[in-house]
Amino acid sequence: MLGFLVRAMGRAGMVKSPCLVRPVALTRVPGRYLAHQESLPKLPVPPLKQTCERYLTALEPILEEEDLQHTRQLIEEFQTGGVGERLQKGLERRARKTENWLSDWWLKVAYLDYRMPVIVHSSPGVVLPRMEFHDCQGQMRFAAKLISGVLDFKTMIDNETLPVEYLGGQQLCMNQYYRVLSSCRIPGVKTDTVVNYAQDRRAPTHITVVHNYQFFVLDVYNSDGTPLTVDQIYIQLEKIWNSSLQSNKEPIGILTTQDRNSWGKAYNTLIKDKVNKESVRAIQKSIFTVCLDAPMPRASDEMYRSRAAVQMLHGGGSRWNSGNRWFDKTIQFIIGEDGSCGLIYEHAPAEGPPIVKLIDHVVEYMKTSEMVRTPMVPLPMPKKLRFNITPEIKKDIESAKQNLNILVQDLDVRVVVFPHFGKNVPKSHKMSPDAFIQVALQLAYYRIYKVCCATYESASLRMFRLGRTDTIRSATIDSASFVKAMDSPTIQNMEKVNLLEKAVKAHRAYTDMAIRGQAIDRHLLGLKLQAIEDLTSLPEIFMDTSYAKALHYNLSTSQVPAKTDCVMCFGPVVPDGYGVCYNPMDEHINFAVSAFNSCEDTNASRLAQALEQALVDMRDLLQQTPRAKL
Repeated sequence: MLGFLVRAMGRAGMVKSPCLVRPVALTRVPGRYLAHQESLPKLPVPPLKQTCERYLTALEPILEEEDLQHTRQLIEEFQTGGVGERLQKGLERRARKTENWLSDWWLKVAYLDYRMPVIVHSSPGVVLPRMEFHDCQGQMRFAAKLISGVLDFKTMIDNETLPVEYLGGQQLCMNQYYRVLSSCRIPGVKTDTVVNYAQDRRAPTHITVVHNYQFFVLDVYNSDGTPLTVDQIYIQLEKIWNSSLQSNKEPIGILTTQDRNSWGKAYNTLIKDKVNKESVRAIQKSIFTVCLDAPMPRASDEMYRSRAAVQMLHGGGSRWNSGNRWFDKTIQFIIGEDGSCGLIYEHAPAEGPPIVKLIDHVVEYMKTSEMVRTPMVPLPMPKKLRFNITPEIKKDIESAKQNLNILVQDLDVRVVVFPHFGKNVPKSHKMSPDAFIQVALQLAYYRIYKVCCATYESASLRMFRLGRTDTIRSATIDSASFVKAMDSPTIQNMEKVNLLEKAVKAHRAYTDMAIRGQAIDRHLLGLKLQAIEDLTSLPEIFMDTSYAKALHYNLSTSQVPAKTDCVMCFGPVVPDGYGVCYNPMDEHINFAVSAFNSCEDTNASRLAQALEQALVDMRDLLQQTPRAKL
């Protein structure tokens, strides 16, 4: 049985790939992570006057003049009436007393207090390139190697030997890497919590595997602490597969798709039973989850990525693979029998880049060939997790199915590979590829709707200790000037190029400002939360319709670059909005665009096509216009 595995793995020894993440040392370096964290600067509190001025500038392209005038007055009162200054001082005090004045608030407000389902509304999915297997043996062989690759990455986290990352010459906070394994979200009736077992005295040594809605505990370490070999993992997966062939089991995992209040109540009902509580705890404590999915109906090559994207985001509905998940688990790798693969992650502990770094490492690891002699020690049967389904739990499952299927029907996702160029074209014109794509997105949206909208792009704050994100507001005065001019027959091409360059530079400048902790959105949120904490009345600026409009992101976007030819995807954050995620490769760009079918004004395919056209038109404009000294 092992012969084909040995042949598949190739020559003796391990052939290392140049793209694998290399540990900084071969043995454990205790205290290295902590020393690095303590060397990082704290997140600053920007000056109040600066944020107020920048807020008004950011509102200009998305508001009518009358609304803007009203907000100017409110901002003036906020700055000069003493309220703003008092809240600013409160924030500065908080910054002195805490490691990061924002991180605890952000975790609570952005994630744990958010009551919508985590699927579609919060958790991003990642679509990996389609694999060449079409049967359960290929699926399990792939899964075994993937599990081994994740454990290889985990060794660097455990040993504190993960290389520190840099951005613009600055060291980045590595905290999120220590949050994504052996962690899980726990639902509550009013707010959720996140648990992390990685630092426990007896850290978890098992993963969870789900097949046909049935959960198993798979120990992935030997008693001496060494990880199982790929061959051993494969044998264990085969045991799991063969003992979960019945497909009529109750999809207990579907409960995790509910809105958080409903799931919080159902969770309390579920864990009243001792057996259920132990099973749930085993899932929560596991290092990560692997979902062995049933094949989906065949899709054309063109539609494969879009079909795979919904598989990653929600599993396709109650008839397909949505019950084959535990959506509260931080990382779930999804491997379909039909060669589709990717993952979904619960967003509370981390942003996309650390997840993608893990993916890049695992994908490279899987290209390496290994032949480690598998010990002839018989391994115990992986433990099947039991659930006692009472009539009340059965009712909760049926309710979850109905609500899930409505959401599944509502979400439209289009994954597009833009083939004409990638990072190469903007770079050849000395432009930031991200800024170029964001301006193209502004143009695409303007061509459809004839207005500019509030646009969110996430900016990393990892230059600072425990940094998460701030907002890059991509709709700027300069991008508005460009998109309005681009299709005007009365404006010369040279002038359009000028405006395009200004728009790209403005976006680049906003990005630099944001990653250095000087953007406006988290500061404004901090001032608002400080007012709530002080039990004072909420300042007028936060009850102003302009503030609501500024936070109504019709375009919610993120660049998640990876070495792997993959793409991340997520749902819109407002009912009449779009979610747009992209991975710019050297010579092509992977895009995922999402929208809700229930909104007549939005259409994912239409925006995706408009974005492709905008990119091509901007490239043509630059190539057809003789370069002047701008």
